[in-house]
Amino acid sequence: MTTTLPLDPIETASRDELAALQLERLKWSLNHAYENSPVYRRKFDEAGVHPSGLKTLADLARFPFTTKKDLRDSYPFGMFAVPQEQISRIHASSGTTGKPTVVGYTAKDIDTWATLVARSVRASGAQRGDKVHISYGYGLFTGGLGAHYGAERAGLTVIPFGGGQTEKQVQLIQDFRPDIIMVTPSYMLAIADEMERQGIDPASTSLRIGIFGAEPWTNDMRTAIEKRMGIKAVDIYGLSEVMGPGVASECAETQDGPTIWEDHFYPEVIDPETGEVLPDGEFGELVFTSLTKEALPIVRYRTRDLTRLLPGTARTMRRMEKITGRSDDMLIIRGVNVFPTQIEELLLKQPALAPHYQIVLTKEGPMDVMTLNCEPCPVTAPDYGALDAAAKALAYDIKALIGVTAKINVLDVNGIERSVGKARRVVDKRPK
Repeated sequence: MTTTLPLDPIETASRDELAALQLERLKWSLNHAYENSPVYRRKFDEAGVHPSGLKTLADLARFPFTTKKDLRDSYPFGMFAVPQEQISRIHASSGTTGKPTVVGYTAKDIDTWATLVARSVRASGAQRGDKVHISYGYGLFTGGLGAHYGAERAGLTVIPFGGGQTEKQVQLIQDFRPDIIMVTPSYMLAIADEMERQGIDPASTSLRIGIFGAEPWTNDMRTAIEKRMGIKAVDIYGLSEVMGPGVASECAETQDGPTIWEDHFYPEVIDPETGEVLPDGEFGELVFTSLTKEALPIVRYRTRDLTRLLPGTARTMRRMEKITGRSDDMLIIRGVNVFPTQIEELLLKQPALAPHYQIVLTKEGPMDVMTLNCEPCPVTAPDYGALDAAAKALAYDIKALIGVTAKINVLDVNGIERSVGKARRVVDKRPK
């Protein structure tokens, strides 16, 4: 028997009550960072600011930003604000482009994290007694363990599968009959492909909710996944530097962008070029300050995610528009700014083509060349006329709507490498 999970009182508190709590916690967090992290003491002193100078939430704009470089420069533990004996767990990024960013958690931090992921899972429509199949990677990546602890805290039955072994994933989804899956959207597509290869209709499984995160994905991708899988697809947001999954999450009743858990994370949106704080509703770069973290307080962390802050709907707390791009994901092709999700949105309008793709960038003399590798849908794979028409239509749309010329290369079915985590959407072979 399933039962509805209750809301935390702060989720429906007034904006005034929330702001008062934020200010109280922000004062504590800034002081904790200044008193216990040599990195933040130096940064604050160099900027000529002190925690005692914060009288209102707006005063936060005078404090310096934190970037990924700060964490890498202090590798591995230089930004921790508690003694080593108080660190209960360490996570880290993959470090594929240099030193990984390392984050630490006290026992209280782990408890807070589990509570917020539980809140996120509940917001997605989970009910006590549900079974959740977790396909996020376990280990140093925050996705698997973050989802795991939160789902257990919410009272769900956890199936801790992790990434990979796609055939086995399908078997256990069939055998264990989970209600919910937590996974990257790109790997959900790989699981659906494997179901179809085995002759299983993806929409016939026991799954009713998909909680997707760890990579940007469009509303068109949401529609495609919901139709194919017969589920409700919701967006969970987080990043390891701020906490991990569960910084924000969509509510099932609205599906209108992740609600930010503002009682623990204070959001700002800034102009990426000037650093100026923008009013709610204006598009820019998302910045977070932690309000309750002990081991690694984070002050005005530049996420590089592009979005805007919107009024709350299902909850009092503000939402952020669904993130479909990052400033560091932006490609410049022949002087035109291009985001991979723009390509994804146009690809999904071609029913003859599958939603798997990879952008390959090369040079021909001084000119950039963009090749879009994609695949046919299995049902249209033999129909070369339909595939040729779809490729021409896609090339036309990319040129007309984005402004760049693309070579469309339709590979065989399963020609695009499947990722068990975050999909590798871009291969840039241009000389540096």
